[in-house]
Amino acid sequence: MIRVDLHMHTRYSHGRDEPRAMYAAAQAAGLEIMGFSEHSPRPLGYDYTREYREELSRSLPRYVDEVVELRDRAAREGGCQVLFGMEMDWLDGAEAFVREACAAYPFDYLIGSVHFLGNWGYDDVLETWDAFSQGECEKHYLDYFAAWRRMIASGLFNIAAHPDLIKIASVDRFHRWLNTSAAEELIGTALQELRDAGMAMEISSAGLRKPCREIYPAPLFMRLARELNVPVSFASDAHTTDDVAYGFPRLLTYARAFGFTESVSFRKGHMRRHPLE
Repeated sequence: MIRVDLHMHTRYSHGRDEPRAMYAAAQAAGLEIMGFSEHSPRPLGYDYTREYREELSRSLPRYVDEVVELRDRAAREGGCQVLFGMEMDWLDGAEAFVREACAAYPFDYLIGSVHFLGNWGYDDVLETWDAFSQGECEKHYLDYFAAWRRMIASGLFNIAAHPDLIKIASVDRFHRWLNTSAAEELIGTALQELRDAGMAMEISSAGLRKPCREIYPAPLFMRLARELNVPVSFASDAHTTDDVAYGFPRLLTYARAFGFTESVSFRKGHMRRHPLE
């Protein structure tokens, strides 16, 4: 079984449930470690159609207090251990904002993700992708992985979230691109950089709930990560109590098929290893 889920959101951003309810769901799912990783606020200009920035900014201190209280209570009483993290968007052009947000609280770990190419939230209005040609999609893939590598090079993060999120609305075209030597070379280089930065690659069931209908990341990433001895973490990217540990039996089968025998978590920035049962 997978006993560690390090990627969860709450009602304080675009999730549904409070931290206490998410913790109860983690206990019910048999998790030994859960990590809260709420989004960080973003600066103006990096916007979604249904924006939650103001609510998150206003409520963040309360959210932090609730998570820290759960963490401390779990440490006293036993049960599922709570880790305090954040999912931080890597925002080209707003690096100072990103660094300040990463230092705002004493996080156990930080998840880096790329949801914006420039100021475009590419996973916002997914229908936009319908009009793109194969060549236009491939340009966006290249832009995405260039930003992903800059995120890794920043040295700010412990985990790289949903590595191929960019496939969310163009999965068939993405796989056509992946089936090229240039794409394999690029992904291999990025994963080497991730490993050398002391980071882990996230394996996430969230894609099973998205239009791409497949695990993040695709098999090419899994094969290369195993060959390069890249550490991995597991995630549901839960936004409701129903999502906690979602699809973990399938994630376990997937990871084992590529030879992974352990996952990692981070406490106060230090990597900890957990064997797969």
